Amino acid sequence: MMVLPAAGFLFVAVAWAGTNPEEAFFKANQAYREGRFQEAIAGYLDLIRSGCKRGAVYYNLGNAYLKADRLGYAIWAYERALLLTPRDPDLRFNLSHARDQTRDALGDAGGFLETLFFWLRSFSLQELFWAFAGLNGFFWSLLLIRLFKRSEWVYYLLLVFMCLWCVAGLSFGLQYYRIAKDERAVILPKEVDIRAGPDPADTVLFKLHEGTVVNHERTDDGWSLIHVSDKKRGWVKQDAIACIADQAPIPD
Repeated sequence: MMVLPAAGFLFVAVAWAGTNPEEAFFKANQAYREGRFQEAIAGYLDLIRSGCKRGAVYYNLGNAYLKADRLGYAIWAYERALLLTPRDPDLRFNLSHARDQTRDALGDAGGFLETLFFWLRSFSLQELFWAFAGLNGFFWSLLLIRLFKRSEWVYYLLLVFMCLWCVAGLSFGLQYYRIAKDERAVILPKEVDIRAGPDPADTVLFKLHEGTVVNHERTDDGWSLIHVSDKKRGWVKQDAIACIADQAPIPD
């Protein structure tokens, strides 16, 4: 069962491109509730393109795409929302529901660092930044206190905060690197041919279907080189995939 779109208070009194983002958000939500999914999609995309890249907007966009039977786009939107609101249970449920509908059963294995720093998937980059900034303030405050008060409890508290400060700083750095180097992309059409080269005449190696998450290597003259494993690699038209990374263009 799909949950309703997020409709809580999202925005401070800020305007993007002369529009009221809160009003636009609720109008898109209303269109979704009334079954006008394409109108809702257009509303959410306008918000995102005007600079409102919030997890709730991407989440609602994913819901609208799923209702409009655009599975690949829905998974792309959910994955972007997950970068911003990684602990949202409704988002995780809907993403899991969408993944269950994909035809290509491909694993999502994490690397060694993601296994070691397992908590990275539970915190957004912004949350880790503020955690590091807060611990940094406490650490230097305690260090200053230590200069004037040589008590034992200050010494041990300083050691605890130093350890937490190091872990938070390393976590923030790794999360930044993980997001900056995120090469994942989502297949958008119902079915696409993966070819041996960047040309329509090249041999079809295999097919992939909407919603499949692949790794994007590079783009060349309107074609993208992708791989799903060491043995499954090939070229696909650039507009057939959408990169999950936040700085990547929004698919039309």
